[in-house]
Amino acid sequence: MTTVTDRSSAASRLRALLGQGRLIVMPCCFDALSARLIETAGFPLTFMSGFAVAAARLALPDTGLISYGEMLDQGRTICAAVRIPVIGDGDTGYGNALNVKRTVRGYAMAGFAAVMIEDQRAPKRCGHTAGKEVVGRAEALTRIRAAIDAREALREEGGDVLILARTDARATHGFEEALARAEAFAAAGADIHFIEALKDESEMAAFCATVDGPKMINLLEGGETPILSQDRLEAAGFAIAAYPLTLLSSALRAMTESLEALRSGRPPDRLMDFAELRRLVGFESYDRDAARYADGG
Repeated sequence: MTTVTDRSSAASRLRALLGQGRLIVMPCCFDALSARLIETAGFPLTFMSGFAVAAARLALPDTGLISYGEMLDQGRTICAAVRIPVIGDGDTGYGNALNVKRTVRGYAMAGFAAVMIEDQRAPKRCGHTAGKEVVGRAEALTRIRAAIDAREALREEGGDVLILARTDARATHGFEEALARAEAFAAAGADIHFIEALKDESEMAAFCATVDGPKMINLLEGGETPILSQDRLEAAGFAIAAYPLTLLSSALRAMTESLEALRSGRPPDRLMDFAELRRLVGFESYDRDAARYADGG
């Protein structure tokens, strides 16, 4: 039977990455294959994006429609497909403080290295779209404390998971309130800190200068936050640069172009070589293992 101890090494690997003091470039995934692509390309960390999973799994918007069970199921397949640590989007925790604790524990058991918990009001939505609301600061802090309690309970059992505390208050209450929430989350014991949809470089710098501990920045092409160079992000003090929709957007563009080519009677171009595709999904390793057991092995 799987125990929390079996799932603790992912968190340890993430802690080691953060301890290096360098910016971690983190493309975000939406399924097992996209996670494996990220790992194969040499990136040391990925994040299961709620927006991307809702789009890829359900063809629905990131507006609170996807459930805890669906995200957990997707997360298990992602974590099982790669060796690099994976951060899981835990949204609002899917309910009250007790739901938050269940979410953190469930994600840790699925193999996630960290869980992101945010302060939006349900139904939550993509942080770079209009119409989102946040709960009061006290309720937001209660969510993070519940997540930390779940983390501590896991540690008592020999497991581990990191808590990534997110606030969306920048869009609804202004930068000062968002900063105050991030400071409160840090004081409560969150491991990684994230203010969604920062507007400019001065806000990024103030966030990094004010809040202790590793900080994440979300770089959504076409979103609210300016996409700075990785050197500037590292100089500002960020630990993680997340690219939430880069893979999903590029994959959808490539698939759309291929479909247009087929409909026009043309062969699609820019396809992955079939041999490379077979290698990526594991045919070579499967055939090697199968040969070991041929004729009784």
